[in-house]
Amino acid sequence: MSHPQSPADPPDMLAGRGAGDADVDVDALIVGAGPVGLYAAYYAGFRGRSVAVMDSLPEIGGQVSAMYPEKLIYDIAGLPAVRGRDLIAALAEQAGQYGPEYLLGKEARFLRYAGGTPVVTTSSGLRVRARFIVVTGGIGTFTPRRLQALAGFEDRGLAYFVPRPEEYRGRDVVIVGGGDSAFDWALSLSPVARSVTVVHRRETFRAHEALVRRVLDLAVPVVTNAELAGATGDGWIDAVEVLHKRTRERSRLSAQAVVAALGFTADISALESWGLAVSDRRLLVDTAMATNLDRVYAAGDITEYPGKVRLISVGFGEAATAVNNAVAALDPAAPLFPGHSSDLRPAAA
Repeated sequence: MSHPQSPADPPDMLAGRGAGDADVDVDALIVGAGPVGLYAAYYAGFRGRSVAVMDSLPEIGGQVSAMYPEKLIYDIAGLPAVRGRDLIAALAEQAGQYGPEYLLGKEARFLRYAGGTPVVTTSSGLRVRARFIVVTGGIGTFTPRRLQALAGFEDRGLAYFVPRPEEYRGRDVVIVGGGDSAFDWALSLSPVARSVTVVHRRETFRAHEALVRRVLDLAVPVVTNAELAGATGDGWIDAVEVLHKRTRERSRLSAQAVVAALGFTADISALESWGLAVSDRRLLVDTAMATNLDRVYAAGDITEYPGKVRLISVGFGEAATAVNNAVAALDPAAPLFPGHSSDLRPAAA
């Protein structure tokens, strides 16, 4: 394993301090305060380790809190449906029994090693010394892929996520995309919007088959092999033009709101500067969720390996795998398998 010294580490951040000096000193640093990061914080605490959770966003919850706190999530084991904000609150309560330290609004920018131990420096100069790191996201900005055909209507009816479905009450809504988010929002908006139409440029969908069926069962029109070619409206969208790709014909849909669910692009340039192995903006990991850097693990959507499935439920398992392997690697006396939580006493209130 390599121990890189980031070439971007500003000298003034290090002035007057030894290589091992830090403002925060913990066993585990979880980079990312989304669902998987919060579960990793719980699991590190469950394994008896002190924990800090860092995220570039000013609140916990990651993309769930930032983009769809009111959306129902259907693929969490044991919960037929749970709102995003309720899931985050429950995960925070679960992690909270072990007292993690939250470092919010702070971007993990630089990594160096001091005596073999990782030291992370934020863009503001805060230094965190950790015996191991689990990266789950939270490293920098994530930006939506833009719907260029309607670029002039951003903030005038065009949106890229739906934090409050109630704002769409009584509107005709067109959702662009074929992934889980597009169909999740179709489900969330159907009870409040006057109408919902999904437009997707392909015949097939990336969304889970059961989710697509639920939307179709609601009689939500789904237009495939089509894309939005433009919009009309005086100050606000009132209609969109749909280009049907096979026939090249155009049709018009009434719409006072368009939600472009085209995915997001994450800025992981900081991680790349650490020397982590990256493929298509994902971190390459092995079966222990270990990266190519010593004491640095990863879990959640940010990881890549053969057969990877990007679900929150998968990320939870990866978080537990990462933490357990990190603990065992640091302490040869510590078992990889910690025992079942049901057999142990809960943490003191």
